[in-house]
Amino acid sequence: MSATSAVSTPQRGFFGHPRGLSTLFFTELWERFSYYGMKAILAYYLYRTAAEGGLGLDKSFALSLVAIYGASVYMSGVAGGWLADRVLGGQRAVFYGGVLIMFGHIALALPIGVTGVYTGLILIVLGTGLLKPNISTVVGGLYDQQDPRRDSGFTIFYMGINLGGFLAPLVCGFLGETYDWHLGFGAAAVGMALGLVVYRLGRRGLGDSAATPPFPLPAEERGRVLGRVVAVTVGVVGVVAALVVLGVLGAEGVINLISLLSVLLPVGYFAVMIRSPRTTPVERSRVIAYIPLFIAAAMFWLLFEQSATVIAAFADTRVETSFLGLAFPPSFIQSINPVMIIAVAPLFALLWVRLAKRQPSTPRKFGYALLLVGLSFLLLMVASQGEGRVSFLWLVLMYLVMTCGELLLSPVGLSVTTKLAPRAFASQTMGLWFLATAAGSGVGAIVVRFYSDENAVAYFGVLGTVAIVLGVALVASTKAIHRLMRGVD
Repeated sequence: MSATSAVSTPQRGFFGHPRGLSTLFFTELWERFSYYGMKAILAYYLYRTAAEGGLGLDKSFALSLVAIYGASVYMSGVAGGWLADRVLGGQRAVFYGGVLIMFGHIALALPIGVTGVYTGLILIVLGTGLLKPNISTVVGGLYDQQDPRRDSGFTIFYMGINLGGFLAPLVCGFLGETYDWHLGFGAAAVGMALGLVVYRLGRRGLGDSAATPPFPLPAEERGRVLGRVVAVTVGVVGVVAALVVLGVLGAEGVINLISLLSVLLPVGYFAVMIRSPRTTPVERSRVIAYIPLFIAAAMFWLLFEQSATVIAAFADTRVETSFLGLAFPPSFIQSINPVMIIAVAPLFALLWVRLAKRQPSTPRKFGYALLLVGLSFLLLMVASQGEGRVSFLWLVLMYLVMTCGELLLSPVGLSVTTKLAPRAFASQTMGLWFLATAAGSGVGAIVVRFYSDENAVAYFGVLGTVAIVLGVALVASTKAIHRLMRGVD
């Protein structure tokens, strides 16, 4: 039993769980509130006209910028995990990340135009990279590996994420769209500040869970390694900034560069793991089996992550934002998915328990997830036909179908990643799983440029059909993939 995992196991201060879970629950709730609150109104702020208080940017560029921001967030998690493992420890990484996120939202809340947007997004990307991958590590460290409360604790923690995601568009969206965009961003900053206060006040209850780096750099190497990391980072940022200033690389060029990186990074990870002498033949086969699952996940997230881009734009111009005589801002639409998660997740958990060993294999679940997310886009295709606005119930149905796909892929993907990971690359393979979202969002940053109200039918139809075709192919390949998984279900 390790010191980092046993420290709080006897505590029963939060629904029978360690007291530290309440601290992390509310910290993550407020961090997700800030993240989803800002994301709910970002696209609108970017492309709405100056008369509407927005920046008046080209809509396709605005949607692309929001998508590449999402890709950058997930790529930064790889670096954030490394810093926590080797230098900071999980607890400090969470706090420093929260501080950066708060300042990022403050930059967006200031009426300084595009400068505030770019400054804010960079700070939020860096902060989320530190906080997001490490707060889950701290949660896990509250329990011993054999503690029967462990899965229940993560379930409670996951509910905090969805509660924050539900409240965020309602508060930030209302303030931003009804009064002033900067008030909405300011509310996101206040949310993160509340999360930091909760974290500091309750940090004692975390004990030594992920308090120190599990694989710290030797003291004599720390300065040299960190110096190189900082030098390379500053160098890359400097080169990109110089190219932008000189006019060689425009804003779209930077987006294209990050999109390319979001694809090349996981390709490099796979190449290293497959060719490494530390990967056994059985593990190499499992890594190869993981490749089609990764591609399926990237395709799923490409469509799913358009909630804050294309689907938000569709809700803005093509959806009736009123029901039973009550009007609401388009940003409220983004609260539907968290509600669906909270309502449907227990049903899926019960289904898997009932099916037990008869439940579908992992590749088949991934295939079904693609079929469902493809179907959700085909529903939008049908809703897009004709002129005028359609009932928001179309989006309710779309999100119900999409959320069922999410529950078939997201939690299952986390589980199978830990099973297929080579022992020498266990932590890095978990980082690779999050790069599937980065790759999907990165490619999405290019794809969303093709959306407009005029071609909505073709846009949703093509993407939905591609996802369904890939889903059918994955289901048909289940036996071959399962053989490569070498005994992993």
